Amino acid sequence: MMHRILFKNAMVVATMDDAGRELRDGFVLVEGNRIAAVGQGGAPEADEVIDLAGHVLLPGLINTHHHMYQSLTRAVPAAQDASLFGWLKTLYPIWARITPEMIRVSTQTAMAELLLTGCTTSSDHLYLYPNGARLDDCIEAAQEIGMRFHAARGAMSVGESAGGLPPDSLVEDENSILRDMQRLAETYHDPNECSMCRIVLAPCSPFSVSRDLMKESAVLARQVGVSLHTHLAENDDDISYSLEKFGRTPAQYAEDLGWLGPDVWHAHCVKLDDDGIQRFGHTHTGVAHCPCSNMRLASGIAPIGKMRKAGVSVGLGVDGSASNDGAHMLGEARQALLLQRVGFGPAAMTAREALHLATRGGAKVLNRDDIGQIAVGKAADLVAFDMRGIAQAGSLHDPVAALIFTSVVRAAYTMVNGKMVVREGELVTVDEGKLAERHNKLAAKLIDG
Repeated sequence: MMHRILFKNAMVVATMDDAGRELRDGFVLVEGNRIAAVGQGGAPEADEVIDLAGHVLLPGLINTHHHMYQSLTRAVPAAQDASLFGWLKTLYPIWARITPEMIRVSTQTAMAELLLTGCTTSSDHLYLYPNGARLDDCIEAAQEIGMRFHAARGAMSVGESAGGLPPDSLVEDENSILRDMQRLAETYHDPNECSMCRIVLAPCSPFSVSRDLMKESAVLARQVGVSLHTHLAENDDDISYSLEKFGRTPAQYAEDLGWLGPDVWHAHCVKLDDDGIQRFGHTHTGVAHCPCSNMRLASGIAPIGKMRKAGVSVGLGVDGSASNDGAHMLGEARQALLLQRVGFGPAAMTAREALHLATRGGAKVLNRDDIGQIAVGKAADLVAFDMRGIAQAGSLHDPVAALIFTSVVRAAYTMVNGKMVVREGELVTVDEGKLAERHNKLAAKLIDG
C-alpha cells in the first residue's frame, strides 16, 4: 500500500482547479506521488499527518524561465546599471570561465532558492557550454535536490565576427548543437504524466543563432516530441535588430521559422505588438512573463492583459539570477500585479490572477495538465505558507490575496511529486549552508578570473 500523507486544518486550500475552489479548514490527502482527496472539515486517516492550522496551501508554483548559472554573477558592479545588450556584453567574458562544477552548484543554489519559496517546477535555459559544461550537469543537480525540471538545451551559434552579440569563444557548431539536442531528448525526456524531467530545445535568441538553426531545431523538436523555447521581443534593441537583420518583426520572424504553436513559448515579449499578440493568440503560443528582470534592465512593461484577452498562454518566470537578482515566485507574482497596474491601471490584474499566472498559467505554458492545481489525480506538488507572522498580521480576512499583497514569505512546506523537499522551512534534500558556502567560493573564483 502506498504511503499516505495528510495535510489538514489548512486555513485555506486554494486549489487553482477548474472550479477555482478555496476551501476553509481544508485538507489534502496524498498517496504516492498523486493527490488522492481534497476536502473540508473531517479528514481521512493517513500514515503521516501535517497540521496546517494558520497556513495557506497552494499547488506548487511554476517557473517558466530561468538561467540558473547566473546565480554566480548576481549584482556584478559593471552590469548593475546596463540595459540588455550592454549587460550581456559585460557578463559574457565572465561566463566564458564557467566550469561544469559551477553549473552543478549554481543550478542547485537557484533550485534551493525556488523550493524554499514554494516553486516545485522550473524550466532552466542554459545556452552556453564552456570548458566541458553540459546540460547533464543541470539535470543531475535537479535529480539530487528533488525539483521537477524542464531542462532547456540552449545554444549560441552566431558570434561577434558574424554579426551576432556573443563573443566567438562562446558559440558552438550548429551540427554539434543539433546532435546534442537529439542526444538529450533521447536520454532524458520523459513525456509521461508526473514526469520529473522534460527536455526543451531552446536556441538562445534571434541575435545569437542563425535562421537555419532556428528552423532545424523546430523540425527536430517536433520529430522527437519536445517543446521549443527562446527569447523574443525583449526590448527596443531587440526589435531594431530583428527589423534590420531580417526585415521582419520578432513575431513575424518566429512565424516564418515555425516557432509559433502550443508547443512553443517565448520569454519576455515586452515589445510584442498588436499583430504579434494576435499571431500568438491564434496559434496558442506561450509567453514567460518576467517582470522583475524587465524592470531591472529597463526593458518595459509587457502587455499581459492584451495577451490574455487574445488567448495567449502566459506564465511567470524569474529569469536569470543576474538580472532579477532573486528567485522568489510569490515575489514575481506580486511584481507582475504591481507592474501591470503601473502600466494599465488598478484593475489591470488581481491577486488571484497573479497566482493563476504562477500556477495554472505556467503549467499551460509548459504544456502540462498534471501540475499547477490541487485536484484528485494530479501530481502531488504542494506548498504551504504560514500566515501567522507579523508581516501578514491584519490581512487574514483574505489570506489568499495576502500572499500577493503583503511581504513575501518563505515556504513552511514544499512537496514535489509526493516527496517532502522543504519541511518546517528547511531544505531536507541538500545542506543549504554548505551549498551557499561552496557557491560563494565558486562565484568569487569566477569573478576574479
